[in-house]
Amino acid sequence: MALRDEFTAALKTAMLAKDAARVSALRLVTAKLKDVDIAARPKGVDKVPDEEIIGMLRSMVKSRRESVEMYRQGNREELAAREEAEIAVIETFLPQQMDDAATAAAVDAAVGETGAASIKDMGKVMAALKAKHAASLDMAKVGPLVKAKLGA
Repeated sequence: MALRDEFTAALKTAMLAKDAARVSALRLVTAKLKDVDIAARPKGVDKVPDEEIIGMLRSMVKSRRESVEMYRQGNREELAAREEAEIAVIETFLPQQMDDAATAAAVDAAVGETGAASIKDMGKVMAALKAKHAASLDMAKVGPLVKAKLGA
């Protein structure tokens, strides 16, 4: 089932269950998806593929995590809790992330495959990781691991 169809089915289910928080979060996701689709039209793409939708979802989670930190600093726990609830809904549509051991193994394999020897080769390693594991790796967390592996 495509992600778009999953959003629609989840929204219908949440509406029938009268789960207002989930309905709200799913409406935010579908609105953002429409924005992404509209932005892709000049490129000749009517609907973006699932890979771009996953990237969109990750950026939504990242911005909400930043908001949670700011709300907590401002002593606004109710807003932080709402953002965390939205994160939980959005993450149900993201693929399972690799654990730390699997991530380290993937980094080691990518360094071996690319023959990277110094920090100058970091781009090659990151490209190899993105090509193989884009859906299951958080590239922001992998960067420091690659740097450490390459001795920077």
